[in-house]
Amino acid sequence: MKLSIITQYYKPEMGAPQNRLYEMCAGLNELGADVSILTAMPNYPTGKIFDAYKGRFTCDETLDGLTVKRYWLFASNSRKALPRIWNMISFSVTILFSLHYLRKRRNDFIIVESPPLTLAVSAWILAKLSGAKLIMNVSDLWPLSAKELGAISGDGMIYKTLAWLERWLYTHSTACMGQSQEIVDYIAAHGANCTYLFRNGVNPDRFNDTVQAVPSDKLRIVYAGLLGYAQGILAMCENIDFSANNAEFHIYGAGGEQEAIEQYITSHPNKGIFYHGKVSRDEIPAVLAKHDCTLIPLVKNIYGAVPSKIYESMAAGLPILFAGEGEGARIVAENQLGWVSASKDYDALTQNIQKAAIREDRENIRTHCIECARNKFNRPKQISKLYNFLTEIN
Repeated sequence: MKLSIITQYYKPEMGAPQNRLYEMCAGLNELGADVSILTAMPNYPTGKIFDAYKGRFTCDETLDGLTVKRYWLFASNSRKALPRIWNMISFSVTILFSLHYLRKRRNDFIIVESPPLTLAVSAWILAKLSGAKLIMNVSDLWPLSAKELGAISGDGMIYKTLAWLERWLYTHSTACMGQSQEIVDYIAAHGANCTYLFRNGVNPDRFNDTVQAVPSDKLRIVYAGLLGYAQGILAMCENIDFSANNAEFHIYGAGGEQEAIEQYITSHPNKGIFYHGKVSRDEIPAVLAKHDCTLIPLVKNIYGAVPSKIYESMAAGLPILFAGEGEGARIVAENQLGWVSASKDYDALTQNIQKAAIREDRENIRTHCIECARNKFNRPKQISKLYNFLTEIN
């Protein structure tokens, strides 16, 4: 079986989609699939093309035994509409230069990461012209997410046009994959002929060699990930006095709020908050192992969104302090993985921090976390099932 993955994001960038796609590609390759990746010049989250890739329109490389072909895009992390639109459209255009490669390769499948929808359109064109079957891998529902975030009006022509395009793509794909049950239910109700649930999950083997932290008198809470506005870590620092609750809050990562968080910690040195810089995907298991529980906030619930940190926390055996709503909150509550509070309800979160300080309760939850990571949300097992699914529809 031959397949190519088309995605705007991939290693060596940091982030949940990058990690998920890398493990999916590597896992399918190990199972016997011939996998290649067509992606953009790395630029996330800085919005600037990494130094080693600057000045190129295209380049080929091999990462971990996988062929990776990269194409230029207009790199930007601006919150303004025009730069963001040009960022998406530019790669959707330059990826079309891969047609000769795809025709020569003769893929069985092209799997495209969506959003952006414009990239899915390009993938549909490439699949048609190269004789491959198209599979949409939907990690975020557009334009629904844009409407929920207030980026576009649900009554305007832009939303209606994107909604029409979204449904058209679902109906013209051989299959559509989703990263959450909410996403799968949505795309099934909006025209998809064949759907498949492929959760982010986690490879628990990555956490086998980590050593559990030595017990401490203080509750050590960790956040490791993007420091953007959607995560709301700065607001957590401003509204919770961790030291007063005999706790420490350790922050790892980079993003738009990083500078403000560092300034706040400097001006409030007695609140028990510490910033340690950004960490790579490979460092995450060792970082999590130093702590007692994780804090996973979601400022605004986006339908279908499940923070990937949930799965890594499971594998590390760390109870979860989840602050938000949606499917992520339900996964934590239903599987007894920690404590849930509503987004921005800092009083309820503080109460949950106090509950998490009870060591016996944490040990009970730790058992549930590890069991879920090994059985229910085991990524290698999910990749094996995905391989069988692709074989069936080939």
